[in-house]
Amino acid sequence: MPADLRDRLVALGGDPAARPLLVALDFDGTLAPLQDDPAASRILPAGVEVLAALAARDGVELALVSGRAMADLHALAQVPAGTYLVGSHGAERARVTQFGLDRDVVELTHAQADLLASLGARAAAVARGRDGVWVETKPTAVVVHTRLAEPDDAAPAEAEALALGTELGVGTLHGKDVVELTVLAADKGTALQALRHELGAPVVLYAGDDVTDEHAFAALDEQDVTLKVGPGQTVARYRVADPEAGVAALALLHDALG
Repeated sequence: MPADLRDRLVALGGDPAARPLLVALDFDGTLAPLQDDPAASRILPAGVEVLAALAARDGVELALVSGRAMADLHALAQVPAGTYLVGSHGAERARVTQFGLDRDVVELTHAQADLLASLGARAAAVARGRDGVWVETKPTAVVVHTRLAEPDDAAPAEAEALALGTELGVGTLHGKDVVELTVLAADKGTALQALRHELGAPVVLYAGDDVTDEHAFAALDEQDVTLKVGPGQTVARYRVADPEAGVAALALLHDALG
């Protein structure tokens, strides 16, 4: 672990003025190693343990902030009651309870619903005939996935999906092997700031691995802790190599809390 990150986590854990501390984390590639089959993603066992331990601390709020649809995120994320779940890059939000999810209702106008249906049909045409390219429909968006495709199929599929977003004038998020086209404007940075203000959190720790996590890194302030997991250009202040190292950083923070 980089020495500057270790020092910052130790200082953060011992700072009572940083309470409530919001610990917000991406899911895939951050807590769960990336998988070719998204349904196979699971939080590392050590990650399940440290999230439960952090959630049990007074003055700590826990959140997962993901591009996944809420139902999918809840089904895969092994998180304790009280955890906030932010799905679809901020378009969906809920809180885990002992009895299931306490969800914020997402409502689309008739025009947005019609546009979403059109996006689904057009995106299906992008994927048609290309091995390994598939389409996911969310409550507010359509996603073209290319992780399982060869480069000769993936590159043109992503290019066509991006062009479709421009043509229809919808929100476009280009991440690792995905292009998401959304009828409801949302990004992780806006969602994270809204949650921090609601909770009154003076400090946020956010960790993520994808291009879409850069919105969250950029939205945070100098006193916050931004942690890039894995390679790639980033505006995050700190970096670790992989999800295992990210979980180790969370464990260090937990220990520093005393």
